[in-house]
Amino acid sequence: MTPHTDTRTKIVATLGPASATAEVLDELLLAGVDVVRLNLSHGTLESHLERMQQVREAAARTGRVVAVLADLPGPKVRSGQFPDGGGVLVGGASVVLTTEEGPSTVDRITVDYPTLLADLQPGDRVVLGDGAISLRADAVSDTCVECVVLTGGVVQGRPGVHLPSERLRLTTPTEDDLVLGRAMAEAGADFLAVSFVRAAHDLRVVREAILPYTTRLVAKIETMPAVVALEAIAAEADAVMVARGDLGIECPLEDVPHLQKRIIRHCVEVGVPVITATQMMESMITSPSPTRAEVSDIANAVFDGTDALMLSAETAIGADPAAVVRSMARIAGRAESEASYAQWASRLGRSQREQWPDGPSRITMAITHAAGMAAADAGAAAILCCTTTGRTARAMARFRPTPTLISLSPDPATVRAMALSWGVRSLAVSTYHSTDDLVWFAVERAVQSGLVESGQTVLVLAGAPDRPSGASTDVLRIVRVL
Repeated sequence: MTPHTDTRTKIVATLGPASATAEVLDELLLAGVDVVRLNLSHGTLESHLERMQQVREAAARTGRVVAVLADLPGPKVRSGQFPDGGGVLVGGASVVLTTEEGPSTVDRITVDYPTLLADLQPGDRVVLGDGAISLRADAVSDTCVECVVLTGGVVQGRPGVHLPSERLRLTTPTEDDLVLGRAMAEAGADFLAVSFVRAAHDLRVVREAILPYTTRLVAKIETMPAVVALEAIAAEADAVMVARGDLGIECPLEDVPHLQKRIIRHCVEVGVPVITATQMMESMITSPSPTRAEVSDIANAVFDGTDALMLSAETAIGADPAAVVRSMARIAGRAESEASYAQWASRLGRSQREQWPDGPSRITMAITHAAGMAAADAGAAAILCCTTTGRTARAMARFRPTPTLISLSPDPATVRAMALSWGVRSLAVSTYHSTDDLVWFAVERAVQSGLVESGQTVLVLAGAPDRPSGASTDVLRIVRVL
């Protein structure tokens, strides 16, 4: 199988039983997967470490630059075990919630959350599982919470119990998150996704726990407190995920599309990669093709400007994981052909002049804006971003340029991390000690990779190599490739 034609919107795929073999993993990468997600809510740490190694081997076999995202479980409230075969909660029926230990029934649901009776109030909404079943708390006593079933359905196993997040006393990250996060960082995971983030402080706790490792952090926006604190969280995060599943439980469903657009727009403006997640191609768990609504959902996320689209159960337990990825790549590519990227870039250029404070970041933002305009004027085929940390490439990607966007870094971790940023093709280079060498060898490397051809014009963005890491990008050269 030959690799697909790369879409500029990146694809994140979750590994699971359906994608556990080397053969299927190779197919996924060749179909267009840029980031592999390991869901640490399921399986053992040892199994995830083994799968990460399998991803590295598959990337080497297929010649793809692929990042690994380890998704931490976060705090989870669950019910007691329902009987084998489950049960049915009927709309309008009464049911009680209790903190007593033991199994659950359709009349009495036990909940493993000690302060349930203190935290719930009459009128609160309680959701079970993936959001299909909802209850309303009508009365709270010393022993239980009396509820009415608003929307019923089948309950089985130990479904999650979703309580109002503003009063939830569980902390993020949990102690288990910190243990798992450090182990995955030590093993070389490229990203850690932090679940149920409510403030920037939650991310700082994880950063401190994984030192001296510098694994990048993804803030999952799935609570209303996180939406309120979006600017501070995005400033602390290395990437953001619009986790629509739990977000749709926290707020009215009709609000979710608007929150998605708001979160994506802010993240693109500040140069933080953003992932749109949850039920993007849910029907393809069993179906050979997506629904029309799913196709529209993917296209609209691309129009919103998302850096990446994420698949969960579709590739973890689906009937044909590689077919799902190929379908997503085709839909995203078609949407990209009509996305209003030029208008976005123009609007972004005007807004940053008004909003960005003085300092190195403003210089980098200014020169990347200039590069976008210069690339159009010069008819450039590619924009080459020489970067140690990836900051230059991320800043350039904000403008969604038409020319091929290439990141070149001597840091293998940065090379892989760019797999999450919109439109970025990532290459490894050596370290150079002069700007002339840096520019020359960047162009040579791009030619060797087949991304640039003789006779084309390219732009090269860089910072002086003898300046400290984190200094602004202040070199822009236009080069005619010989």
